[in-house]
Amino acid sequence: MKALIVEDEPRAQRALENLLKANFPDVEVIGRTASVKETVDWLAGNRPDVIFMDVELADGTCFDIFAQTPVEAQVVMTTAYDNYAVKAFEVNSVDYLLKPVDVEELKRAVSRVEQRLATGGPRIDFEAVRETIRPREKFLIRLNDRIVPVNVRDIAYFYSETKSTFIVTRDGKTYVLDDSLDAIESGLDPKAFFRISRGAIIAENVIDSASKLLGGRLRLTLAPGIPAATDLTVSRARADAFLEWLEG
Repeated sequence: MKALIVEDEPRAQRALENLLKANFPDVEVIGRTASVKETVDWLAGNRPDVIFMDVELADGTCFDIFAQTPVEAQVVMTTAYDNYAVKAFEVNSVDYLLKPVDVEELKRAVSRVEQRLATGGPRIDFEAVRETIRPREKFLIRLNDRIVPVNVRDIAYFYSETKSTFIVTRDGKTYVLDDSLDAIESGLDPKAFFRISRGAIIAENVIDSASKLLGGRLRLTLAPGIPAATDLTVSRARADAFLEWLEG
C-alpha cells in the first residue's frame, strides 16, 4: 500500500511515519508534503493508495486540496483539533485521528483503508467538498439581548487572546465570538483571508504593506484608518505561503 503523508509539522510527520514503519510493513511511504500547493503539485504526478492528511496546513486546509485536484486515494485525516470531525466524514474520509496519533486508532484506520481498497469502497465525495468549503458570508454576534449581523466583507481580521476570539471590522469595531480561530478559518474564502499565525487571520484587502523581520517573520501594516488591536506578525512558518497568497 503506497502512502502519502501531508503534514506541516516535521515532528508530527516523523512520528506518524515511524508508527507506520513499526506497525505496518505493507505500507510504503512514497511521499511527504507540507502545504496545499505542494500536495496539489505532488498529486499531479503520483498516485498513492492512501493519504494521511493533516487538516490544517500552512497555506490552507486539506479541503482546499480536494477543491483543486482530483484525489483518487483513500484519505485518513489527522489533526490536533476535533472541530473538523463531522466534515471529515461528510466528505467520505476513511477515518479521523487526533494527534498525537494513537497506534490502536491508526490500526483501525489502516484496516478500514484496506477494506475500502479491496472492495472499491467510496472515495472523497467532491460534491460534499464543494458544500463544505462554501465561504461564509456573515457572522451573527450576540450582544446581550441583541443579535448583530457582521458581513464577512466588512471584517479586517480575527484574532484570539486570553482564550477569547475577536472580530475587528474595517471601521474599527470589535466583537467577541464564540467560535475558535480554527472553526472560523474553515468557513472563510482562502483567497480573501489568510491565517498569518496561530493567533490571527487577516483579510487581504486591508493589508497596506509587509516588512521583513529577523528570523523570517513579516510585520504587517494595515490600510489607513484600520486599527491594529493585536500583534499582526506573520509567523516564520507561514511567511512564504503568505507571500504567495498575497501575490495572488
